[in-house]
Amino acid sequence: MSPVPRRAHPVRSAAAALAAGGTTALVGRALLRPGGPLRPAPDGLLERVNFHGRTVSLRGGAALAVGALTGALAAGSAPAAVATGCAGAAGAVDDLDAGAHDGDAPAKGLRGHLTALAHGRVTTGVLKIGAIGAGAVVAGGTLAAERAGRRTTPGAARPRAAAATLADAAVSAVAIASWANVHNLLDLRPGRALKASVLLAGPLALAPGEDAATTRRLAVAALGAAATAAPDDLAERTMLGDTGANALGALVGTAIAAHPSRALRAVAAVTGTGLVLASERVSFSRVIAATPALAALDALGRREA
Repeated sequence: MSPVPRRAHPVRSAAAALAAGGTTALVGRALLRPGGPLRPAPDGLLERVNFHGRTVSLRGGAALAVGALTGALAAGSAPAAVATGCAGAAGAVDDLDAGAHDGDAPAKGLRGHLTALAHGRVTTGVLKIGAIGAGAVVAGGTLAAERAGRRTTPGAARPRAAAATLADAAVSAVAIASWANVHNLLDLRPGRALKASVLLAGPLALAPGEDAATTRRLAVAALGAAATAAPDDLAERTMLGDTGANALGALVGTAIAAHPSRALRAVAAVTGTGLVLASERVSFSRVIAATPALAALDALGRREA
C-alpha cells in the first residue's frame, strides 16, 4: 500500500475543522430556534443565570459537544471520539440533574463529590468523574498502545517496554481527564473556557512532523468548534455548561495526549492536575481579576455588564 501523501494531512485537518464548526453552528441554530429540539424542556432545565444576572441557555453547550464529537470523528481519531463522547454525555447528566439528587447540601468541587461518595452518596458529579475517567483511560490506553506498536522492541526489553507503555497510558489519561475538568472550571465567565481552548489548541495545530498529524487534526477541530460557539457565548445568549466545557476540554486533552513528545504530555498532565487541585483552594476568577494581562484577555469580546 502506498503511503498517504503529505498534502492529505492539511485536507483532513480542514475537514475536521469544518465538520466541528459546521456541526456546532447547525445544531446550535436548531436547538435555539423557537419550537426546535429540546424546546419542550421544563422551564429552567436548560437555562442558567450567569454572573451578570442574565438568563443563558445550555443548548449552546450541547451544540458544541456534538460539534466536538463530530470533529473528532472527522479527524479519524477513535480515542478522541471516545473521550469527547464520554465527557459530553457525563456533562449532560450533570447539567440536566443540576444537583437535584445531591441532597440538601449539594456537593461542590472534586473534594466535595469524593467526600459525598465516602459517606455513601453517589452524586452526579461522582458519576461524571467516573465517566470522564473511563473515557480518558480508554483513549489514553489506545494512544499509548498505538505508539508502542510503532516501535520495534527486542524480546529481552519487552517487560520494560510494557511498563513504559502502561506509564504512557496513565499520563495520557490524566492529561485528557484533567483538561476536560479544567475547561469546566473555567466556564464561569463568558468566553473564558473557549479562550483557554484556543490558547492550548493553537500551538498544537502547528505541531511539526508526520507523527503529530493526529494532534494537528484534533487541535483544528477544537479551534473550529470553539470559534463557532464563541459569538453566542460571549454575547451571553448561551453558555457551555458541563456538557460543552467537558467535551471541548476532552478534545483538547486528547490532542495533547496524541502528541509525540513524552515531555509535553507529562507537563500537560501535571499542569492540568495541578490546576484541578488548586481550584479546591484558589478562586480562578480572583486570580484572573488580580492579574492585568489575564483580566484584559478575559474581558476581550465580552458584553458590558
